[in-house]
Amino acid sequence: MGYRLTKIYTKTGDNGTTGLGINERIAKDSLRIQAIGDIDELNSTLGFFIESVAPTSTHRDELRQIQHDLFDLGGELAMPDYSLLDGAIIDQLEALIDRDNAELPPLTNFILPGGNEAAARCHMARALCRRVERTVVTFNRAEDKPHTLAQTYLNRLSDYLFVLARLLVQEQGDAEVLWQSRHRRDPK
Repeated sequence: MGYRLTKIYTKTGDNGTTGLGINERIAKDSLRIQAIGDIDELNSTLGFFIESVAPTSTHRDELRQIQHDLFDLGGELAMPDYSLLDGAIIDQLEALIDRDNAELPPLTNFILPGGNEAAARCHMARALCRRVERTVVTFNRAEDKPHTLAQTYLNRLSDYLFVLARLLVQEQGDAEVLWQSRHRRDPK
């Protein structure tokens, strides 16, 4: 890697613009930068979540790879027409979902985020992932060349995080928190 930051504050963004990886400057509140920033926020939340997963868990390595992939995804958005990821990444996520979901009982009720700390953090990352997906959908609608891989990846990633949260509850011997509306009426 040739280019490294040696000075953190450059002052080039003081006017409300930021640089893309293609030597172009755009507004910091553009949809592209919003999507990149949301991906970064998701990556940071995943880092927070990972620290609650047992150090010996294979999930940690999988989640670290996802962090790398999210960084690449942000890089793709910062460098239009440049690809780091391909459709195989979707297949890999689907394989993880299928593997983990096979360990779980079928859902018979809605569940609330929680069950234990790791699952609650995972649900937080899942909910944030859904927001990032919405941002990317909005971004894609405004683009001549939408980044459909990003949209599909984020959709699949949120599914993976949902299944993983359930699995983390089961692995630690805890119980899922079932939704029970105070307004629910029992059929008679």
